[in-house]
Amino acid sequence: MNDVSVAMPVQARAASPQWQVRYLLFIAGMGGLLYGIDIGIIAGALPYLESTASISWHLTSQQLSFVVAAVLLGSVLSSLFAGAIADMIGRRGAMLLAGVLFTLSIPVMALASGYVPLLLGRLLQGISGGLIGVVVPLYLAEVLSPDRRGRGAAMFQLLLTIGLVLAALIGLYQAHAVDSAAATEQALASEEQRRILFEVKDHAWRTIFWSCLLPGLVFSAGVMLLSESPRWLVRRGRTAQARLALQRTVATDEVEATLRAMQAPSTSAAEAGDKRDSLLSRRYVWPFLLACLILACTQATGINSVLAYAVTILHQAGLPGAVANGADVAIKLLNAVMTVVALLLVDRKGRKFLLMLGSGGIALALLSAALLFLQAERGNVDVRPVLQQQVTADALTLKLDAENWQRLAGSDATQPQQLTVSYAYGDFTNVRSLRSDAVDVDGLVIRRDASVQADGVIGAFFRRLHLNPFPDPVAADQAPLLIERASIGPVPPPAHGWAVAVCILVFVAFFAVGPGVCVWLALSELMPTRIRSNGMSIALLINQLVSTTIAAVFLPVVGHYGYASMFFAWAGCAVVYFLVAAFLLPETRGKSLEQIEASFR
Repeated sequence: MNDVSVAMPVQARAASPQWQVRYLLFIAGMGGLLYGIDIGIIAGALPYLESTASISWHLTSQQLSFVVAAVLLGSVLSSLFAGAIADMIGRRGAMLLAGVLFTLSIPVMALASGYVPLLLGRLLQGISGGLIGVVVPLYLAEVLSPDRRGRGAAMFQLLLTIGLVLAALIGLYQAHAVDSAAATEQALASEEQRRILFEVKDHAWRTIFWSCLLPGLVFSAGVMLLSESPRWLVRRGRTAQARLALQRTVATDEVEATLRAMQAPSTSAAEAGDKRDSLLSRRYVWPFLLACLILACTQATGINSVLAYAVTILHQAGLPGAVANGADVAIKLLNAVMTVVALLLVDRKGRKFLLMLGSGGIALALLSAALLFLQAERGNVDVRPVLQQQVTADALTLKLDAENWQRLAGSDATQPQQLTVSYAYGDFTNVRSLRSDAVDVDGLVIRRDASVQADGVIGAFFRRLHLNPFPDPVAADQAPLLIERASIGPVPPPAHGWAVAVCILVFVAFFAVGPGVCVWLALSELMPTRIRSNGMSIALLINQLVSTTIAAVFLPVVGHYGYASMFFAWAGCAVVYFLVAAFLLPETRGKSLEQIEASFR
C-alpha cells in the first residue's frame, strides 16, 4: 500500500509533526469510539429487543444472550486473522477494512426481520471490532515514540469510553420516548395500549442501531489520510516511505536514529535466526503467556458484560425505566472521566502500579454488588411446585392479574413483585422474568412451538454429522415441560438499585484507571517485534473468548442462579488479577519496544 505522505508537499513534511500526531491520535481514537459503540449499544437496545422479539420472533433468553455475545464472538473470529491481515495489507488497510465492515453492519441490524439477520449483523459488527482491537493498538505502538505511546493507548481507551457514553445517551433518549408513549397511552384499552407500546419499543431498538452509522463513516474516511506504520514499511524494505512516515510523527532530528533502531533487529545475524523461531520458543513464551493472562483476567472481571447488560442489571436491582438508562449514562460518563485521569497517570505512575490499584478496587466493588444482590434474593419465595401443577398438555398459561400475583406472592405482599421462571423442553431451556408493575405484561404463556426451534439447513447438516452442539429439536418434541426453577419476590426499592449503581460506578472507575488503559499497553508492549502481529491476535482471541463466554451465558446463569452468583464469580477473578499484576508483571514505562524485548531475553 502506498504511503499518502509521498504525495505531501515538501514544506508540509518539513513542518513540525505535532498536528499530524494529533490527527493520528484522533482517527485512532475514533477506532476506539467504534469499539465502544460495539460493546455499549446493545445495553440500551436490549430491554426493547427483549420485549418485542421474544413475542414476535419467540427469542429465548439464550438467544438474546447470543445476540449480545455475537459482537464478542465476531471479535474472536476476526482476531484469528487480524494479525495476518495487518501484515498482508498493512495496518492502515486493516483499519479501513474494519471501518467499512462496521458501517455495513448497521443497516443489517436495523432492518433485521428475524433472529438470524440480527445475529449476522451483530457478528459483522464484532468482526470489525476485533480488527480494531488488534490493529489500532498495534498501529499506535509502532508509530508513536515511547514518550507518547502511553498517551496514544489512553486516547484509544478514552474514545472507547466516549463511544460507550454515546451509546448510553442514545439509549436514554429512546427510553424517555418509550416512557412518554407509555404515559400518553394509559387512557386506552389494555389491548390497544400493549399494541402501541410494542410498536414504540420495536422502533426504539432499531433507531438505536441506526444512530451508529455516522461514526463508522467518519472513521472509514479518516483512515484514508493516515500514513502507514513505519515499522511495517521497514520490514518490507520500503525504507524511503518509512522515513517519510516517521517525519509525520517524530521530530526531524530523531528520524534517522529511530529508523536505524527499527532496521537493527532485521539486519543483525542474531535476529535473522528469529525468523525460524516459533511463537512458543523459549525467548518469546514468557512475554506471550503473560500478555494472554493479563487480557484473560481483564475480561474475567466481567467488564464487557456489565457494560452490555448495565440497563438490565439496574432494572433487576430496582431502578425503573429511563432511570436505569440515566444511571447507565452516569456509569459510561464516569468511565470516560476516569480514563482522562488514567491518561495523566499512565506515563507517570507506570503500568504495574495502575493495574494493581485497578484490580484491587474492582474486586471490592464487585464483592459489594454481590452482597447487595444476595440480600435482595434471600426474600424470594419458591413457587415451582405451584406452577408445575398448573402445566396442562405440556403447556402453561397463567393470567397474571392482581389476584394471581397476590396468590403467588402471598396475601401480605404490598409492593411490586417479580416472577422468574426457568423451564425446559428436553435440552431447550429458557428463562422468563415478569413484573407486576409492567404495563405490557398480562400473563405467562409457555408453549412447545414457541420454545423448540427446528434446525436450519446448516444445523441439520452438522446434526447428521453428529457435530451440532445445540439442543436436538427432535428429542425436545417428545420431552415434557419441566419447570426447573420459579421464584417470586418483591422488586427491590430504588434505594437498592442506586446502591448497586454506586458499586458499578466504583467498579468502572477503577477499571478505567487500571486495566482499561494498561491492558492495551500490555498487549502491544509485552509482545516482541518478531511475533507482535500474530501474538497480539492470539492474545486478543483468548481475551475475546473469555468475554464472549461470559456474555453468552449471562442471562441463563442469572435466571437460574441469581445475579449474586455472577458477581461473586467476577470478584474472585479480580482477586486473581491483582495477584498477577503484583507478582508477575514487569514495569515497561519509559522503555522502547526494543528495550522491553531485550529485557525478556
